[in-house]
Amino acid sequence: MGAASTTATLKDATAIAGIGQTPFAKRLPESEKTLACRAILAALDDAGIAPSEVDAFASYTMEETDEVEIAKAIGAGDVTFFGKVGYGGGGSCATVAHLAAAIATGQASVGVAWRSRKRGSGPRPWTNTRVQLPTPAQWTRPYGLLRPADEIGLLARRYMHEFGATRDHFFNVALACRNRANQNPAAMMYDRPLTREMYMTARWISEPLCLFDNCLETDGALACVVVSAERARDCRRRPVYVHSAAQGLPAQHHGMVNYWNDDPLTGPSWTAARRLWKTADFGPQDVDVAQIYDAFTPLIPLSLEGYGFCARGEGAAFTEGGALEIGGRLPLNTGGGGLSEAYVHGFNLITEGVRQLRGTGTAQVPGATTCLVTAGEGVPTSALLLRS
Repeated sequence: MGAASTTATLKDATAIAGIGQTPFAKRLPESEKTLACRAILAALDDAGIAPSEVDAFASYTMEETDEVEIAKAIGAGDVTFFGKVGYGGGGSCATVAHLAAAIATGQASVGVAWRSRKRGSGPRPWTNTRVQLPTPAQWTRPYGLLRPADEIGLLARRYMHEFGATRDHFFNVALACRNRANQNPAAMMYDRPLTREMYMTARWISEPLCLFDNCLETDGALACVVVSAERARDCRRRPVYVHSAAQGLPAQHHGMVNYWNDDPLTGPSWTAARRLWKTADFGPQDVDVAQIYDAFTPLIPLSLEGYGFCARGEGAAFTEGGALEIGGRLPLNTGGGGLSEAYVHGFNLITEGVRQLRGTGTAQVPGATTCLVTAGEGVPTSALLLRS
């Protein structure tokens, strides 16, 4: 008689026990390494865990600092797991997921994930003309799609054409994020309200995307600490459990433009979402608050569809009537997101999700116990379901 088959999952086996960040600004004097160490040490202090106990690291392939230098600088002990996740903003949630998998399988006990950037005062990655273009870019940049904004502008125009999305819908997204940033003293846009007139008269960045459809350029760093659920219950802060995690790379995917997919508007979020919900005890209708990757406003309606909050083509209409505001159908990006808090490749969406489930958000959703966090839509992506 064969043994009964079981499917292993990460469900609630680990938790985020600590979060930390530096200030956000257009220009900070410290190096990316210094900023990273400050965020990591703040996260460890938040959890009440000594740096010498850290034995796992996870970061983005685009991270300029590496685990060897970080481990030495913070005083980590022997490290038994380390890994990096590709595709820029698509890697944010996956760093936590990889740590969760390592800890749940006994490869490590205290993991740190981080992102440190000097994008506000540093160079843009696509401006380096001395290196050969990666394969996807060879099909876009010679023809005028020079920046991510140009590629997403193309998708946005198609979305508007096929499903009747308008700039008013994109404004709904920008406004919700800005309203939350106006409540968050740590946000770059804390004291800068946004009006419809400001939005509609703003300069184009890549039509139909105007200035306020684009994320900020930010210097800063963030980090979080992942431990077993059992250990998290003894840490300094209320644990936030990693309930489900997923990555998504659809068949025949091609960068942000999705040229060879059957439907370019059905992006990586759809692939990630199928896995995410499959291993979860609840569905989209049970999510109290969402932190959805917002490098550009059109990514929000596309993600709302991909993660199952509405049907195909209904993401734009979903934003109407204050749906994304506190008290709406799905309160969104409650710290301000990449559009109005800081753009650090989406890591601030993870830390804000933790704050919401701790009940310490600056724009707190009353009684929130479940949170969806997503990474960059349009590129190979990742997502987390967190619960308190």
